[in-house]
Amino acid sequence: MRLTISQILIKKREEKAITQDVLAKFIGVSKASISKWETGKTYPDITLLPKLASFYNITIDELIGYAPQLTKDEIKKQYHELATKFSKQDFDLVYEESQSIIQKYYACFPFLLQMGVLYLNHYMLAPTEEKQQAILEETAQLFVRIKQESDDVWLNKQANSLQAVIYLLLKKPEEVLSLLGDTLRPAVGDEIVLSNAFQMMGDVEQAKRTLQVNMYQSLSSLAGTAHSYMLLNIDDQEKFEETILRMEGITSIFGLKELHPNIVLQFYYAAAQGYAMQGNREKTLYWLERYIGVCTSNIFPFTLHGDNFFTLIDDWLENLDLGINAVRDDEVIKESMLQSVCAQPAFGFIQEDPLYKLLVENLKFSLGGKK
Repeated sequence: MRLTISQILIKKREEKAITQDVLAKFIGVSKASISKWETGKTYPDITLLPKLASFYNITIDELIGYAPQLTKDEIKKQYHELATKFSKQDFDLVYEESQSIIQKYYACFPFLLQMGVLYLNHYMLAPTEEKQQAILEETAQLFVRIKQESDDVWLNKQANSLQAVIYLLLKKPEEVLSLLGDTLRPAVGDEIVLSNAFQMMGDVEQAKRTLQVNMYQSLSSLAGTAHSYMLLNIDDQEKFEETILRMEGITSIFGLKELHPNIVLQFYYAAAQGYAMQGNREKTLYWLERYIGVCTSNIFPFTLHGDNFFTLIDDWLENLDLGINAVRDDEVIKESMLQSVCAQPAFGFIQEDPLYKLLVENLKFSLGGKK
C-alpha cells in the first residue's frame, strides 16, 4: 500500500498557514525531519503519528491516507476496471494487482464480496487448471472471512451462497449441502406486504415498482431453474420437451430476447446441448442456429434494462451492486460464446455438418473474427 502521508502533511500545514518550524516545535523534532517527511524521503516514527493526527485534528487513517472502506460506486468502478483488464491483459498480472487491492481493503466486506464475484466470472481465464482451482479455493476463503467478520446478515447470506457455488465448481457436493442444507423450505417473500404498505401510504408508484422488481427477479430465477431442470430430464423425452415448450412461451410472452437476451441464450444453448446429448442432429442444429442468431444480434454492449412492461425497474437496476453493465467484459463474453459452440464435446457428432460449419463461420465473423 502506498502511503500518501507526505502530501497530506503539506496540505494540512498549508491549511493551517504554519511553518515547518512551528510544527517541529510542537512535535519535538527538528525542522529537517519535517522537511524529509513532506518530501517523502522518510516517514514519521510510528510513535509520533498520534501526536501529528491530534495536531491537525484528523484520524491516523486520514493522516496516512488510508481508507479501509470503499463506497458502493467505488466498488462498482473498481470491479469493472479489473474486469476490463482481465479481458485485455495478462491474467497473472491482473490477478496479482487485484490481490494487492484486496489486501488494502481487507476489512471492506462488500468489496471482498464483489472481488469474489469477479474471480468467479474470470477464474476460467487462468492459464492452467491447477491455477483455476487454486483461485477458486482462495476465493472461497474470501467468503469465509466475510461470514466470520461481517455483521451484515444479507452480505453473509450472499457470501454463503457464493461459497456453495465454488464448492460445486470444485466438485464438492457434500460441502454444498453443508452450507445450504438439504431441506427445502417454503420461500417467504416480503414484496407483496411491502407493496401494500407503500400503497397505504399513498405511494402507488413505489408499490408498483416493488412488484415489478419482484416479477423481474422471479422471471430470471424461473428461467435459470428451467434450464437446469431441462438438462436433468435428458432421459425423459416428454418432460424435456415440455420444459422447452413452456420456456418458449415465457420467452415470447415476456419478450425476453429484448428484455434479457442472456436468459434466452442460456435457454437456447441448454436446448441444443440437451438434444445433442440425445444424438438428435436436426434439433441440435435448430437450437444452435437460434442461439447463434441471438449471439449475433445487436446485444452489445450488454446492459440490464426494463421495457414497455417493466417500466419502473431501471432505477433499481442502476442501483445494483455492480450496476447495469455485464459482470464480464464484452470481449470475454464473446470468447465464451465462441468456445460454447466450438469446444462443446456434445457437439462433436455434428462438426462435419455443412450447416454447423456455416454457423460457426458466421459466429466468428460477427463477433470480430475472420471467415
